[in-house]
Amino acid sequence: MVSSAESSSSSAGTGPGRARGLVLKALVLLGGVLLLKRLRKSTTRWDHAGAVTNSLVGEKFSREQARRDPDNYFNIRMITCPATEMVDGSKVLYFEQAFWRTPQKPFRQRFYMVKPCPKEMKCDVELSSYAIRDVEEYKNFCDRPRDQRPQPEEVIGDIAEHLTTIHLSRCERAKRCLYEGTCPPGGFPNTWGGALYCSSELTIHKNGEIHTWDRGYDEGGNQVWGPKAGPYEFKPARPSNNDDMFFSPLNSPPTFSLDKMESSFVVNGQ
Repeated sequence: MVSSAESSSSSAGTGPGRARGLVLKALVLLGGVLLLKRLRKSTTRWDHAGAVTNSLVGEKFSREQARRDPDNYFNIRMITCPATEMVDGSKVLYFEQAFWRTPQKPFRQRFYMVKPCPKEMKCDVELSSYAIRDVEEYKNFCDRPRDQRPQPEEVIGDIAEHLTTIHLSRCERAKRCLYEGTCPPGGFPNTWGGALYCSSELTIHKNGEIHTWDRGYDEGGNQVWGPKAGPYEFKPARPSNNDDMFFSPLNSPPTFSLDKMESSFVVNGQ
């Protein structure tokens, strides 16, 4: 015969309290499964390409670097924006650089094509630069209303010769960067300023900075253009009322000799 105490205990074990416990356990298990699935989900090749594209787009300046080291770096405005998309999904960006005082007069204009690295290569993103058939038609492309820009189908027709390709890889977690990479060994042909070939390096940082280091070398391996102390450091634009306070003569082209400008930065070269 079952005692009343045992009967009461048995009823409690099968009552609402136990039901709530089972539901709670089920929710914990489900949450664990979903978390594990999320952690195991791998980033796709196109996810990497999209991340690089988003990092490149926008307006950035080398203002702080030029203020620190005016003898070796100019205050350059770099602006990049989407131009079109290829049938294979590759993103085409328009890229432009100008002295900060004269943004309406860019000295470097390029198309960037961003896509995943080929599967057989040990990298994540392939970033290639191309010349533009009629650079005048694209001046200040990013600053114009969309209906006043060359249209996507025109952009594809205006992509000219291939200039360089940089293979980017995701940075290790301990580093400050998101992606970093360089061009293949041996660089790419380049005859500007007495060069025989050029090399390019690019680093995308977590804080939105873009570091670029383009250099040209002659037949003897001597550097003939590009900064020697390190890469240009472009930081995202921040509104300021004190732009005119940054060394009023600094980086205004008329105050520098062309030789100095060319030795520090490429103008319509690479």
